[in-house]
Amino acid sequence: MSAAPLLALKKKERRASRRLPVHVSLDVVALQLGLPETLPGRCTDVSETGVGAIIAGELVPDQQVAVEIRLPNLGVPVRSRVLVRYQERLRCGLQFVGLPLEQREMIRYWQGRVAGQPAQVSKKREGPKAVSAAAAAVSERRIRGIRVWLRRFYALAAVMVFLTGLAWWQWQRSWNELEAQASSVAELGSLRVSPEIMEKRIVYKERPVYPEAARRAGKQGMVVLDAVIGADGTVRRVRAISGADLLAQSAADAVQSWKFEPYQVDGKPAEVETTIAVEFKLH
Repeated sequence: MSAAPLLALKKKERRASRRLPVHVSLDVVALQLGLPETLPGRCTDVSETGVGAIIAGELVPDQQVAVEIRLPNLGVPVRSRVLVRYQERLRCGLQFVGLPLEQREMIRYWQGRVAGQPAQVSKKREGPKAVSAAAAAVSERRIRGIRVWLRRFYALAAVMVFLTGLAWWQWQRSWNELEAQASSVAELGSLRVSPEIMEKRIVYKERPVYPEAARRAGKQGMVVLDAVIGADGTVRRVRAISGADLLAQSAADAVQSWKFEPYQVDGKPAEVETTIAVEFKLH
């Protein structure tokens, strides 16, 4: 099957829920070489399951990134992790991953405000009594509608105040992982050395064991690790920053036993930090 039918199939899958067009700014935070990078963009449509966007950067299908969307008439932005479903030139489709209920309600509220249209009352040439009765009926309907709207507005306002605080708290918790990656160099206090340089200094390398659970599940791909190499060349600390969970622990265990030729600064061995990529292939 060619790439074009597959792309068309993915686009059809994106239309499972109602989408409304919108033109607002959107920020995407993606991991590039082990470090978070913010890519600016524009949101073109929004639904409860995902968004369409134009991103000023390159993404790949099935890549997980974080987004922040500032929808009109909402007090706080919508923030969530998303899965890249496709990218064609600069246009891409992003599917929400684990979108909290309060964030979903915010999108529904926004869609309701955008899609809602006031009813129009047709005017007919009738006698004075008929016009008066019609005006009274319209006035009564309007009053009832205003009362219902006010009750909904007050209830929604109370919910929005609560959801705003709760959404921000949950967003901060889910955002900690990316923030920790950006501040890891400062916390560890180590000199960062490129992976290419450190790869040439490997003196002992143990291949990771392919987890049986990952093999049965058909999991494969690249696991990216952040590692601290001590002044004696041993791996002091290793942490997975991307890749399947079923593979990450096996890769970390293997890298923990690696041995490097000590990196020297001004003629003295020094502790350094680097990025190590471990690839798993089923065949």
